[in-house]
Amino acid sequence: MAESEHTGVQFEPVLRHAPPHGKHLYYLALGALGVVYGDIGTSPLYAFRESFHAAHGLQTSTDNILGVLSLIFWSLILVISIKYTIFVMRADNHGEGGILALTALIGARRRVMIPGTMRWTLVMFGLFGTALLYGDGVITPAISVLSAVEGLGVATHLFDPYIVPITIVILVALFMIQSRGTDRVGRMFGPVTLVWFIVLAVLGLSWIVRQPGVLAAINPYYAVEFFATNGWRGYLVLGSVFLVVTGGEALYADMGHFGRAPIRLAWYAVVLPALLLNYFGQGALLLQHPEAVENPFYQMAPGWALIPLVIIATAATVIASQALITGAFSLTMQAVQLGYLPRLPIIHTSAEEIGQVYIAAVNWLLMIACVALVIAFGSSSNLAAAYGMAVTTTMVITTILLFRVQRTRWKWPLWPALGLTVFFLTFDLAFWGANLVKIPAGGWFPLLVGAAIMTLMTTWRQGRNLLAQRLRSDTRRFVDFVQHLDFSQIVRVPGTACFLYSDPDGTPPALVKNLRHNKVLHERVILLSVMTLEVPRVPREHRITLTKIGNGFYRIVLHYGFMETSNVMRDLALAAEHGLKLDLHEISFFLGSERLLATARPGMAIWREKLFVVMSRNATNAASFFSLPPDRVVELGTLVEL
Repeated sequence: MAESEHTGVQFEPVLRHAPPHGKHLYYLALGALGVVYGDIGTSPLYAFRESFHAAHGLQTSTDNILGVLSLIFWSLILVISIKYTIFVMRADNHGEGGILALTALIGARRRVMIPGTMRWTLVMFGLFGTALLYGDGVITPAISVLSAVEGLGVATHLFDPYIVPITIVILVALFMIQSRGTDRVGRMFGPVTLVWFIVLAVLGLSWIVRQPGVLAAINPYYAVEFFATNGWRGYLVLGSVFLVVTGGEALYADMGHFGRAPIRLAWYAVVLPALLLNYFGQGALLLQHPEAVENPFYQMAPGWALIPLVIIATAATVIASQALITGAFSLTMQAVQLGYLPRLPIIHTSAEEIGQVYIAAVNWLLMIACVALVIAFGSSSNLAAAYGMAVTTTMVITTILLFRVQRTRWKWPLWPALGLTVFFLTFDLAFWGANLVKIPAGGWFPLLVGAAIMTLMTTWRQGRNLLAQRLRSDTRRFVDFVQHLDFSQIVRVPGTACFLYSDPDGTPPALVKNLRHNKVLHERVILLSVMTLEVPRVPREHRITLTKIGNGFYRIVLHYGFMETSNVMRDLALAAEHGLKLDLHEISFFLGSERLLATARPGMAIWREKLFVVMSRNATNAASFFSLPPDRVVELGTLVEL
């Protein structure tokens, strides 16, 4: 049924809560370690090693080692420390992060003068970037856990036949605990991740003190010299260097789970120092033992510590998967509420943090895809070839959208905004170009996933618009409909009937059919529309608007943000504050149930219409989605030819 509609109407959003401070700030920062930084925190397992992969043909010479380290250092500083934590995280949609929240911010029409074609183009960019993150969300758990378990092969080759099965068991267990919620998962994982970062720092520092000259790589001269010496081969190494910053988009997407301040605190106080110490430690190891290039991370540890290190690394990589999983939950909820995906059951797992949700369908699909990837690719090096293309593309899109935010929301002058955008795009596009060569070796997979998700999102959006158009063409505006009613000939029965319909000014098809077939009207008739706005949350005082039409008719519009779950029964009680007292236990809810047929009528391509029909049939029941009591719901069917 077309009962929920996205709209450009805006209200001043409700603030979630005051910024955290004191013990609460440190508690959230610890939780962020276990959820937000798992991905980027386990990159030392494979990122430095992949930069010297045999396919690149790099010698482990002093200049090459210092050159790669310099690239890693400045990538972490420019991409994460400056671009994301300072600028991108400022572009929050009233507390919520992620590229879809940013897209909603761009698409909102309130006080933002963007030409229609440009707005549509930017929204399509944002949707594609969102879709690509799902592809990244599939690869991250697979490569993270697999790279850690492979450490068993460094300890003893007896485990070689069992690496893939062990990885699969760990992944399945990870996805099975997701229903416990981000807060509980973060509470369990935060302390473990803190230990992991301490281990990273200690391992790196133990080798830096042996080769302190490795710190010279902080000088960007070595990065420039690396490119000058190695040319095209050196440029392609950027595709592996990029693995050190792949958690940037997850960091942004998970901002709504913990807030800006805890994420920044965790980055500057713990994550960044630990990562830099470990990468420089791996470089110091290679300066002294170039033969350790096959797996420099594990080679840093003394023999007695290898098995414990594999255990803590495995635990950390299980946690690493959390950043993209929780990000996928947030993005899916936003997409559902904004009308880009069908209705799905959304479970809020925390009474304190509104952004913490669990979506079973997304969880199990990700699990199946991750297991399939592990089986298909078999090793973290093979998966590394597929990793990066989707994230680099999303980062480029984020930079483009950020430019529009700078101009339209922050009111920056053109030249400062353009200058910063060109600065960010310089290294974004460099990483993107270096990852293009990965497409034949596996980079096609996240792009394929992204294209599939993009097709679903645009098909659902266009299909809902087409369905609403078809329904409106068969009905009249309510003011015209009610004028032709002969109330002297209509039987009025006791009680209240509530008819849900997306168009507040239209006539609900369920009302027309009820009057045509049952030939009665209730004493009070409510025309109810549920609207999703382009803000995360709507304050209570703006939740409901009520208009008295006359002859027992009332129009009610309930407004929600894209990070809120609609609850019609709860919020209809607010009508009493506007002069309409309702007995919520005696209301009958009438919903339109459309039977959709794909036809050759002008609208969408026939294959997309058929896809939309399948998606509609598998969407969550409207009564459940809007929290309506099932024993008081009446559905009246309508045949709609698309």
